[in-house]
Amino acid sequence: MTKQVSEAVAKEEQKLDPKPQPKFDAWSKEERESSKQKYCCEILVSNGSLEDVSVTQAPNDALIVTYTINQKTHLDLTRGARSRVFDMYWDKFKSGLKKIDYGNGKISPKLWGYQSTPSRKKKRK
Repeated sequence: MTKQVSEAVAKEEQKLDPKPQPKFDAWSKEERESSKQKYCCEILVSNGSLEDVSVTQAPNDALIVTYTINQKTHLDLTRGARSRVFDMYWDKFKSGLKKIDYGNGKISPKLWGYQSTPSRKKKRK
């Protein structure tokens, strides 16, 4: 009886704790940094789901880029001029580039990443 219970508990633990698969990232850290200087583009979300790239807490100049690698469709959220974004993705993926759409961001680009200065305490006289 206890053997059956322990086997059932072991099976439940296996169901609850699946092995996470490593997430595919087409952009290395060096490529991300060089894209900022070479193409003036910034990759905000790499290989995200539709919900990840359709967020409203992103700059309104961000673009959703759809491309395929090995018959799998991937989505990125990228900032930059549309022609430069096209050049960057064309150089990397050639014919795998499918489309470039506007993102759903609502934040002004000049306020994106802005951090206010901490307020100072007023000195007593």
